[in-house]
Amino acid sequence: MTVLIRDLRPDDRSDAESVVRVRHRAMPFMISTVDSVAHELSSAHPAQHYRILVAETAAGIVGTAQVGIAHDSPEPGRSSVNAYVDPAHRGLGAGGRLLRAAEEHLAAQGAVETYAWVLDEPAHRGFAERRGYRPSRSAHFLRLDLAAAALPPLPEALPAGVEIRPASAFAADPRPLFLADAETTSDEPGDVSAEFDDYEDWLAHTWHYPCLDKELTTVVLVDGEVATFTAARTDGATRYGTMMTGTRRAFRGRGLAKLAKLVSLHRARAAGFTEAVTGNDTGNGPMLAVNRWFGYEICATETRHVKKLESE
Repeated sequence: MTVLIRDLRPDDRSDAESVVRVRHRAMPFMISTVDSVAHELSSAHPAQHYRILVAETAAGIVGTAQVGIAHDSPEPGRSSVNAYVDPAHRGLGAGGRLLRAAEEHLAAQGAVETYAWVLDEPAHRGFAERRGYRPSRSAHFLRLDLAAAALPPLPEALPAGVEIRPASAFAADPRPLFLADAETTSDEPGDVSAEFDDYEDWLAHTWHYPCLDKELTTVVLVDGEVATFTAARTDGATRYGTMMTGTRRAFRGRGLAKLAKLVSLHRARAAGFTEAVTGNDTGNGPMLAVNRWFGYEICATETRHVKKLESE
């Protein structure tokens, strides 16, 4: 069967719907919507050279890949590619062709190294390693049946000086959240370092991201200063996910991350969401312990892989 690799058509809603469908079937722990797919392309920084590729057969779109340069890294030549193939259409060569097209694009833009997340399963690991990718680190996906979970109760009172607000309270000036995100992200484990200093880029990619739920994104303040936040994304239907929970260095060790997540989870359930998903680096023991306390269970593991590229 012929497999055609092409770019997603930005103004074609059916293309975006197909990308969402493939992502969900291949990686059901991701939260993605038609609007978020369109936003990925429209908000991409020019230096990122970002593309969403699709693999198309007579049956329609069966695979997709997100491809881009790590433009905010102080180390030039870093890039990423994440490819997904509908499990019902594997074995047609779609995954290999997506990777080839992605690597050619990245090499043409000067990339010397690319990173990819791969499900930690024999078939997926073998696929990556046969194409020159080597494992570097790993992360867990965790899931919570929010409708049935016995969530710990909310505290009857907050410690002195502590306030809890939704992110929507910062609509007039979200810069304090940007500064907190920048500080905590710089301490996150990762393969590619980033210079997190572009406020306008953060507004475009994070603050205005369609799946970001500003009512469920929860911020803890201590004496009026942003101390902790948990960023929540939803699909607008039943699925809720926390994509990043961070506590600024001066406020760590006080249980504020657990408080932020607890409040957000209670609010999400009250809003009608029935499934909660999140992710943790396998070496992040403190956050894994927090999520287990809520009742999350590991449902899958991904391994980050890296490959050296030959520039054209």
